Amino acid sequence: MAIASFPTTVLDCPDAEALAAFYAGMLGWKVETSPGWADIKADYGACISFQQVDGYTPPEWPAQEVPQQMHLDLMVDDLDTAEAAVLELGATKHEHQPGTTFRVFLDPAGHPFCLCVE
Repeated sequence: MAIASFPTTVLDCPDAEALAAFYAGMLGWKVETSPGWADIKADYGACISFQQVDGYTPPEWPAQEVPQQMHLDLMVDDLDTAEAAVLELGATKHEHQPGTTFRVFLDPAGHPFCLCVE
């Protein structure tokens, strides 16, 4: 028996509205904002939230002085096409690329995320 329908991931960041717009552009989800907070929601109910934090320090990856704590893996059909799209949205490709079936990027607030193919 499930207790909840969809988990919501909440990312700390320096600008909740800007980071929500970045991920909404990548996923095609709707943005809802309130002061210091933003949600992006899929039509089927999934949600990612963004909490504005004063003095935010981005994670360092692959170093762990400031651990990433979590990251998103996003499944894509074509790595090259998806890479071009996320770079256009404002992502940065990380210099450390440890695999061949995924690519590591940083969102505009410095959170690592991966584009992955199966």
